[in-house]
Amino acid sequence: MATQHSRSAARLMMAPAVVLLLGWMLVPLTMTLYFSFRKYLPLRGGDLGWVGFDNYVRFVSSSAFWPSVQATLVIVGGVLFITVVLGVLLAVLLNQPMWGQGIVRILVIAPFFVMPTVSALVWKNMFMDPVNGLLAHLWGLFGAEPLVWLTEASTQSIILIVSWQWLPFATLILLTAIQSLDSEQLEAAEMDGASPVKRFGFITLPHLSRAITVVVLIQTIFLLSIFAEIFVTTQGAFGTKTLTYLIFQRVLESQNIGLGSAGGVYAIILANIVAIFLMRMVGKNLDA
Repeated sequence: MATQHSRSAARLMMAPAVVLLLGWMLVPLTMTLYFSFRKYLPLRGGDLGWVGFDNYVRFVSSSAFWPSVQATLVIVGGVLFITVVLGVLLAVLLNQPMWGQGIVRILVIAPFFVMPTVSALVWKNMFMDPVNGLLAHLWGLFGAEPLVWLTEASTQSIILIVSWQWLPFATLILLTAIQSLDSEQLEAAEMDGASPVKRFGFITLPHLSRAITVVVLIQTIFLLSIFAEIFVTTQGAFGTKTLTYLIFQRVLESQNIGLGSAGGVYAIILANIVAIFLMRMVGKNLDA
C-alpha cells in the first residue's frame, strides 16, 4: 500500500511534467484570447490597440462564417459515418482466419502513417485528375464522362480523402475490441441456431459500442481542425471552406491577427459544443 510519503514523492516527480503540459496549453490559449480583443495588423501598423468584442462581431457576422461551420460539420459527420461503418466491416473481416493475414492487416493500417499533405496530393493527381487520373480511366472504360472531382463533387472528395486516412485508425481500434470478445458466446449462439447476422447484431455489435465511442470521440477532436487536405486540393473553394481554413485566411491572407484569434476562440467553442454533444449521446457507453 502506498504511504503518504510515497504519494508525496510521486506528486513531486510528476509536477514538472504537469507544469510543462499546462504551460504548453495555457500560454497559446491566453495569447489567443489576448489578441482576439486587439486590432493587430503585422504588415499594416502592428498593434493598433484594444477593440473589445469588435473582432468577434466582425468574424461571426462575416458571410463566410456560418457556411464554414456547416462545411466543417458535414465533413466531420461524413468521415465519421464512413470510417465507423467500414471500420466495423473491415475489423470483422480481418478477424477471420485467412492466408497472409498479417500482411493484409499491415496494408489496411498503412494509410494512417501517410502524411495528410502527401495523401491529398496522391489523391488529387493520381486518382481524381479528370484527364490522367485512375478514376477518369475507370469511368472511360464504361463510356462515361470523367468527373471533375474537386469542383463537381468537392465536399465528397474531401470526405473520401480524409476517410481513407482515418479508416485504418478506426479499423485498428475496432479489431482490437473484436479480438477481446469471448468466443464462447459466439459458439453458444451458433449452437442455438443463431444466424451470422443475428450473432453480429446481438453479440458483436453491442460489444463494439465502447470502441465505437472511442473512435468517434478521438476522430472528432482531430477532424474539427482539418486543414492540410483542403489547402492542397480545393483551397477552400466550392463549399469546402471549413472554420479552420477561414481562420487561416483571416490570419495569413488578410494579415489580421486579432480577427483570426477571435475565429480561433469560436473554433474552441465549437469543438467543446460538439464534444459535449457526443459525450452525452454516446459517452454513456464508456461506463457500461
